[in-house]
Amino acid sequence: MASSLRFDYPSPLAGYEDAPPLPEERAEDGKSYRNPQTGILSSAYDTFTEPLDNGRRGGFDVHIYYFQTNPEQSQYARQLWERIRREFPELRIYTFWDRPVGPHPVAMFEVNLFTPAQFGAFIPWLAVWRGPLSVLIHPNTTETDVPEAERELRNHTQRAIWMGERLSLDVARFRALPGSNVSQGAGSGEKAAS
Repeated sequence: MASSLRFDYPSPLAGYEDAPPLPEERAEDGKSYRNPQTGILSSAYDTFTEPLDNGRRGGFDVHIYYFQTNPEQSQYARQLWERIRREFPELRIYTFWDRPVGPHPVAMFEVNLFTPAQFGAFIPWLAVWRGPLSVLIHPNTTETDVPEAERELRNHTQRAIWMGERLSLDVARFRALPGSNVSQGAGSGEKAAS
């Protein structure tokens, strides 16, 4: 189970150790703070931050789930798949599966996002248009010092973002990946809500 693995979390303030204290001044709304402006936007507006994949695989996979035995969900999912292909032709959009595949417990289709701009446009759009469907958004990371199985497990669980109802993934499948030592706390066929 993902919660039984130990994940390291580097300080989010790495690189800011010598920065001056932040001001306590409030903005006009009286609730938010005034932040010191540098005149330079974060590079995260243009490229995904490391260790996200800025290459061929893309920074994020978006899995849109539907219950294949539910005719209304199946129809809505098929229409949404078509709409995405028409409105976002620049995105990589995969097969419309009519059954569970990989670690995914129900039918789904997948969309890849390659840039922060695509993420910023598509995810808010999907929040409105996903209808009754659940969505798993997970990063694709490139840490070379982490075995693929551990990296994929973490990306599909601890680093995952959900829209709608969370579904349990078959995380035991990650043990089959090369170099896997993902065995702590997970029995055969164990599933984890991510």
